[in-house]
Order: sequence, then C-alpha cells, then structure tokens
Amino acid sequence: MKKQFAMIMALVIITFIGFGIIIPVLPEVVDSHFHLNMMLVVYSLVAFIMSPIWGKLSDRYGRKPIILIGTIGFGLSFLLLAISNADLVVMYASRVLGGLFSGAVAAVAVAYIADITTEDTRTKGMGLIGMSIGLGFIIGPGVGALLSIGSLYTPFYVSALLAFITCGIMAWQLPESLTAEQRLAQPKLTGSRWQAFEGKLKYLYVLSFFVSFSLAGLEGTLQYYNKYKFDATPTDVGLMFLISGIVGALIQGGVVRRYIKKGDEPRFMAYGLVLSAVGFGLLIFTTNFWTGAIYLTIFSAGNSLIRPCVTSLISQKTTVAQGLASGLGSSMDNLGRIGGPLFGALLYGLSKELPYAIGVVLSLAAVALLARFVLLDRKTTVSE
Repeated sequence: MKKQFAMIMALVIITFIGFGIIIPVLPEVVDSHFHLNMMLVVYSLVAFIMSPIWGKLSDRYGRKPIILIGTIGFGLSFLLLAISNADLVVMYASRVLGGLFSGAVAAVAVAYIADITTEDTRTKGMGLIGMSIGLGFIIGPGVGALLSIGSLYTPFYVSALLAFITCGIMAWQLPESLTAEQRLAQPKLTGSRWQAFEGKLKYLYVLSFFVSFSLAGLEGTLQYYNKYKFDATPTDVGLMFLISGIVGALIQGGVVRRYIKKGDEPRFMAYGLVLSAVGFGLLIFTTNFWTGAIYLTIFSAGNSLIRPCVTSLISQKTTVAQGLASGLGSSMDNLGRIGGPLFGALLYGLSKELPYAIGVVLSLAAVALLARFVLLDRKTTVSE
C-alpha cells in the first residue's frame, strides 16, 4: 500500500507541477485579460462536464487505464499549447483538451485513494493528496518562471514531457486498485452524476462549491487588489501565494495526516471555515506585503483543513460508487472555478473590498451547511 500511495502522490505532484508551470507564463502569451479568463472558464466548464463521466468509467473499467488516458490527454493539451504560437483558436482548443482529460487524473486519483484506504485512514489519505496538490502548485510557478527566461513556450513543452514521463511510470509501476470482481459488480454506465447528490450529502457538495467559488474569486482578483493596496508586483503576489501554499501543504501533510481521525472531520472543517472567514475579512485591511502574506496564509490554513475532510466524508458516506462520488466532487470544484473568477471580477468592479466581504459571508454560510449535514447524519446513525 505504501508503494501505491507513493505512486499516486507522485502522479498528483507531477501533474500539478505541470499545471502550475504555466501560471506565470500564460498571461504573457495571451495578450488579453478577457481571453485569459475565458480560457480558464472553458477549461473548468469542460472539466465540470467530464469529471463524473471519467469517474463512472473508472468504476466500470478500472482506475489505472483511466488515469493513463487522462495523463496522455493532459500532456497532449500542453503540447498543443506549446505549438500554438499564440494562435487563439489553437490555445482555446488546448484548454478544451486539458479540461476534457483533467478529471481522468484528479477525480480518479481521489477514487484510487478511497479504494486503498479504510474509513479510519481515509482522511489521512486525502490529506496526502491535498499536500501533493499544494506542493505541485508551490513548485510549478517558480519552475515556470525560470524556464520562461529563454522562451515563453518552453514551460509548455516541459509540462507535456512531465505528463508523458509520468504516464510511462504509471503504466509500468502502478497496480490496479479495483479487482475484476469489483469492476463487474459496479452498475452499468447509466444514470446521472446527480445520483451522488442525494440526502445529507448534497450539503457537503454545495459546501464544496462555496469553498471553490470563493477561492476562485480570490485568486482572480488578488493581484489587482494588492497592486491597488500597496503597489504590489507580480513577484510580490507570487511570493505571497508561495508562503501561504507552504503553510497549507504542511497542514495537510501534518495536521490532517496525523491528528484528524474518523469522526473528527466535521469539527476540523468548522475550524477551517471560520479561519477562512477570518482570512477573507483580514484581507480587506491589507496595507503592505507582510500583512497581505499573513492574512492570505490564515485563509490558506483554513482552506487546507476543509478540502481533505470534505473529500473524506463524501467517500465515507456515499451510497454510490467511489468514482462517481469523487467525479461529482471534482465537478462541483470546477463549477466553482467557472463562476468564481467572473463573479469576483464583477464584485471587484463595484467595490475593491467586496469579493473578500462576500468570501466571509460564503464561508459562514458553509458552516450552516455543515451543521445541517451533521444533524442529518446523526439522525441517520440513530435510526440505523
């Protein structure tokens, strides 16, 4: 099992390094704020549609083949971006391709971890996945900035190469997590993703959407906001995200992995939501680099407690197959990333502090959703 954990963590880290590499470069290649945002929206929209489909396919045909298909497709999307030569049609096509295959990596990796963990160890496993995502995002942008010194397109080629190398390693070393009997026992590929969106679990899925929506709104406006507040440079904002990302990875790899046991998830999610609300509120009072970095880190600490716990709870409580459940979770995350940047930009146009004030409101509303889930879960447990 340690080998399987290590392989999936490596897959996620390398995938998100490849994703993070392009973050500082893409705005330089796409000389249009509108098209840049629309590419992000298109990517997330396609991923929203496809993630549960990949999850259902992995329930039926196994996790490994879907992960391999997704990794190849992800690599091809970066290769298409590398040869685009700033042609908008080709760049949009690359983002569609990336969204098409992203769920085959992210959602199915989560389902794989759910397969090889028990309910008692699942939160620890999801914490390691969260830490891997965080490490990829921490390493990627810095590597991208260095690689772009020679050519803006070099990071895209490197991202494609990383994906193809990862696929080769997975094909050679990664064992399948579902037996043939388990795959045959799965229901036929019919029905809707919303089969997983039922009963008490719908409150967790909506909570996940709120968290993703508010985070995407923050990411889409923070650079402009900090420039307004203290004339921040892109390097300043990159360092702020680096500091907060390191803290988030340490929390997911330390606190979540070591101290959160089965049954503790709702309590730590509540802590995380309150911390996120505090972080959002404090960002309104940013005055310089250090206050901004500290307030963003407080927000990141809260966010790092929420995500692995909600993923673990969904995988523990779902009554449908793990692939379908994790696919819907990935879809809700992508749905938040579709609307979050657009809504954040709209709010920012009305008032520069408004996206963060609304972030406070959404975080506290998510606490109410969590309370509703806990109440219904207790009633279900008593009735059983």
